Amino acid sequence: MAHGLLGKKVGMTQVFDQEGNQVPVTVLEMAPNTVVQVKTAEGKDGYNAVKIGTDAVDPKLLNRPEAGVFHRAGTDALRHVREFRLSDDEVGNYNAGDKLAVDVFTPGQKVDVTGTSKGRGFAGVVKRHGFKGAKEMTHGTHEYKRHAGSIGCSAYPARVIKGKRMAGQMGVDRVTVRGLKVVAVYLEDNLLLVKGAIPGPKNGLVVAQASAKS
Repeated sequence: MAHGLLGKKVGMTQVFDQEGNQVPVTVLEMAPNTVVQVKTAEGKDGYNAVKIGTDAVDPKLLNRPEAGVFHRAGTDALRHVREFRLSDDEVGNYNAGDKLAVDVFTPGQKVDVTGTSKGRGFAGVVKRHGFKGAKEMTHGTHEYKRHAGSIGCSAYPARVIKGKRMAGQMGVDRVTVRGLKVVAVYLEDNLLLVKGAIPGPKNGLVVAQASAKS
C-alpha cells in the first residue's frame, strides 16, 4: 500500500461506535492521488521513493523543471506533490500514472497526519508560550502585566541564549499528530475519518501516512 496520501481537512464531527460511545473525528477528503514519479536505488536518484500529487493546476503556473516532471509522467499538472520513501520490495508496486484512492487505509489502522497549524500572527509570551503574567494586578508599575520580563544574563555569558521564549510569530508551523486511529473509510466519497483533532484550518492541506509507531 502507499505510505501516504495528500488531501484536505474538511472539519470535525462525531460518530458512534458499536458500543454506542461518542467518538470525535476529523473528516479528511483524500481525492485520488496520482503517481507522478517512481525513483529507484539503481537509477540516477540513488534511492527508492514514490512521488504523488493531487489538485490539478494550470501548467502555466509552473516553471519548466516542475512542468517537465508531469510531462515525462504523462499526467496532468498538479498543485501539491509529496515524496515517500519505499523499500526495495515496495518500489515495484508503482508506475507513473497510477491512481491511489483512500482505500489504501483500513479502519482501525494507526496513521500520522501532518498539516500546517493556524496562523495567529504576532503574539506575546502569555498567548504564545503560556506565561502566567504578573501576580498582582493592582499594584506596581504600569503596562507590565503581560510582559516577558528579563531576558538576558549577567556578566556571563552576557547575551540572550538562543531559543529564549519570547514574543513573535505564532502558528503556521508544520505539525504532525501521530498514532491517530482510522475510524471509517468512505471510498465513494473519498473521505477518511480519523479519531481526534489535527492541525490546520478547514480546507488546509494534510498528509496522512501509515504511522511510524505500531
